Amino acid sequence: MEYILTELDDKILIISINRPEALNALKPELILQIGEALKKQANNQELNGVIITGTGEKAFAAGADIKGFPNLTESAGIAVSKEGHDVFNYIENYPKPVIAAVNGFALGGGCELAMACHMRVASENALFGMPEVKLGLIPGYGGTQRLVQLIGKSKALEYILTGDMINAPTALTLGLVNHVVTPDQCLIKAKELIAKIARNGPKAVATAIKTINSYFDKKINGFDFEMQNFGSLMVSDEGKEGINAFLEKRKANFR
Repeated sequence: MEYILTELDDKILIISINRPEALNALKPELILQIGEALKKQANNQELNGVIITGTGEKAFAAGADIKGFPNLTESAGIAVSKEGHDVFNYIENYPKPVIAAVNGFALGGGCELAMACHMRVASENALFGMPEVKLGLIPGYGGTQRLVQLIGKSKALEYILTGDMINAPTALTLGLVNHVVTPDQCLIKAKELIAKIARNGPKAVATAIKTINSYFDKKINGFDFEMQNFGSLMVSDEGKEGINAFLEKRKANFR
């Protein structure tokens, strides 16, 4: 069964979680389908970016579908968590910008999915949260790590330990989201961001994503990685075109 809808709209891949009757709750199969949709377009040179959103007006994704949880063994629980980690890590390291357009609830796994995206645009009715402790669990798709990265340790501890929800204005203040807009502008704003990014060098954009993510990789010295990538871009065709275009006072012709 397909749990997502995909469409290419003006060089943007839009992935819509399509379980409105279950508030777009995330099943393991659904998460894998998101990963497959991204992989199919990974080598599409015409693709400018990706938007992940939810169908309906009530939810982006209201957590994981926990109906099968009572039957899971410890090893099965680890496997389910790893599947989510693998897909969300893939999203985080995708070479094109991935933006979550969040309408309504983004709870548990839904919040973790949004955090795995490079940016988040929230509608005014968006509500974020990770209430897993209320089930005697913890976030299992990277939430304990990414929330700390986005809003800091102290606030991450508060929201994960209490399970409290975060409304859109608070999420903006905390740095959890990039923009808050009216519900009808959520997709439009996400498309505007991707269109703005698409005017820049595509190799530079992909390298910037990779280099920024290196900050959180304990095996990499981010400063050295930045210097290496800066030098590589400097002698690339894209870098030369960008520099020459600036000096010649013309628009760069990136390919």
